[in-house]
Amino acid sequence: MSEVQQAFEAVVTQIEHDPAFADIEVVTHSIGRRGAGLALTLTIDRVGGVDIGSCERVAAHVNDALESCPEPYSLEVESAGLERPLLRPGDYQRFAGKNARIVTTLAIGGAKTHRGALRGVVGTNVELHTPSGTLPIPLAAIRSANLEYDPRADLAANKRERKRNG
Repeated sequence: MSEVQQAFEAVVTQIEHDPAFADIEVVTHSIGRRGAGLALTLTIDRVGGVDIGSCERVAAHVNDALESCPEPYSLEVESAGLERPLLRPGDYQRFAGKNARIVTTLAIGGAKTHRGALRGVVGTNVELHTPSGTLPIPLAAIRSANLEYDPRADLAANKRERKRNG
């Protein structure tokens, strides 16, 4: 592992545990090759959404940590987005009530792709409320999962919020 790769892994771990970045969640990070250098990608999330300032703050911190590394690299800090991936059991709890798409490694209820509202984690299963009822999906059987953005539901929630706040 190169000096840049080691330093990048160390700074990602530091961001995950540093109180100064308590508002930032590292969703994923990756190291690849781009031309003669390395391509470093850090995908982040934040309650209330990621803005340019969040990305700039994280990028500045990473660049400072890698400043002494001689190997060329490019750094991209990006938002996980509205349809962010769900990677950890805690993600399914945190986003309970939100719509999600889950792809499984084996057919469950006759299908490998499931859409519905997350209900959270019960034991070793993610519970997904679908039009045909609540479907338990074993965590071990999940190939991929992500939130599904529904603009109509978002619009309705914003209207309710405006009414509540007068």
